[in-house]
Amino acid sequence: MGKLFNVSASPHVRSKDSTQSIMTDVCIAMLPATAFGVFQFGVHALLVVIATVLGCVVSEYVYEKIMKKPITITDMSAVVTGMILALNMPWDIPLWIPVLGSVFAIVIVKQIYGGLGQNFMNPALAGRCFLLLSFAGKMSSFTMDGWTGATPLAQLKAGESVDVMAMFIGRIPGTIGEVSVIALLIGAAYMVYKKVITLRIPVTYIVTVAVFAFLFGQHDLTYVAAHICGGGLIFGAFFMATDYVTSPITPNGQIVFGVLLGILTGLFRIFGGSAEGVSYAIIIGNMLVPLIEKYTLPKAFGREGKKA
Repeated sequence: MGKLFNVSASPHVRSKDSTQSIMTDVCIAMLPATAFGVFQFGVHALLVVIATVLGCVVSEYVYEKIMKKPITITDMSAVVTGMILALNMPWDIPLWIPVLGSVFAIVIVKQIYGGLGQNFMNPALAGRCFLLLSFAGKMSSFTMDGWTGATPLAQLKAGESVDVMAMFIGRIPGTIGEVSVIALLIGAAYMVYKKVITLRIPVTYIVTVAVFAFLFGQHDLTYVAAHICGGGLIFGAFFMATDYVTSPITPNGQIVFGVLLGILTGLFRIFGGSAEGVSYAIIIGNMLVPLIEKYTLPKAFGREGKKA
């Protein structure tokens, strides 16, 4: 009798990883981009990050306390939302604006729909888009070294030349976390090493944008490289498009998802009125995930017998 197997509900194969450990790894992966942003833009950039993270954590705690739900701030998901939202902010933005975005991201997008695992779009990106629509001027103004100027992609869209190497290193105006491709790739490499993400969605997304820019923009490699290095594409591809909750779980679905994001980003950048497009592309892609999974779900092994 002692050798009998225990019968339990699935899943039968369990991972040692927890939500907290995965979210902690994502936070660690964002530290290089955060550190570079603070180094380049100064102390106020650090204050933006701290205020936004605190806004997300406090919003989650207060909402769950009021609604008498289990307190989940220790799973680190609110911290991840806060860091992503903060790194999508201009460094000199008034602190109350990202805090407002934090409340919107956590309460409206995440908690009202049931909390972690139930949200239908990335909360941080939803918070950013909410702020872009509400405070377009402050969210679209970027200052560096004492002068205010357009981002490299805006210059590119206006027909001006850009310094791709400066974009790769990070010596450009932009949001706190998107400017340095090197710092972002270091964080992305860490997540791949820790097996937090796979390269399927990011690589498909980036390659699709590159092909779209080459075919419908300019047949020039410098132009294509600028589209890859600018506008938060690397940040979005590795840190936002790979969100477990709002991206497909099927391998084929992830490829379709990456291609869809690339096409949408290309359309917004080249044919739209704005030079950016990553945030809106990912949010639209998030809402189409159920449809993508419906048509990319692997068929069950075997075949259905004839009905009597």
